[in-house]
Amino acid sequence: MSEKKLSENARRRCREIMTRTVTTANRETSLRDAAILMRDGDMGAMPIVENGKLVGIVTDRDMVVRGIAENKTADTSIGDVMTAEIFSVKEEDFVFEAIRLMGDKQVRRVPIINEAGELVGIIAMADVALETEDEREIAETLEEISSGAGFWRKG
Repeated sequence: MSEKKLSENARRRCREIMTRTVTTANRETSLRDAAILMRDGDMGAMPIVENGKLVGIVTDRDMVVRGIAENKTADTSIGDVMTAEIFSVKEEDFVFEAIRLMGDKQVRRVPIINEAGELVGIIAMADVALETEDEREIAETLEEISSGAGFWRKG
């Protein structure tokens, strides 16, 4: 890829590549209903929103590890199994910030918020791969996510 193309991609803003239509749930949504939404939407993660504000995210792994493995019922509120520690970027941030966050925090999706903390979109590794076409950067980030390198650097 040319230096000019790399420079152009580095200057892209998250709002330019994010998915704007995001299926969400609230803390009171049951595990069953969240699982159905995720199945029907072919999603591995779903943001949890209260009054427009991003308050967490639930992944299929959260549902298994904190739900099923802990003997939670299908009627358990998703708020009991969601991840409340949110790793997000703002819509005006550069795409490379989202990529860096994915690598550092070992996540494949990053919610996008506005200045008021409201969810406005989401960026997944697939979005980055499709939009930036920077195979080297994507490969390095995926390797970091898969290897746990971001976790081990925190020492």
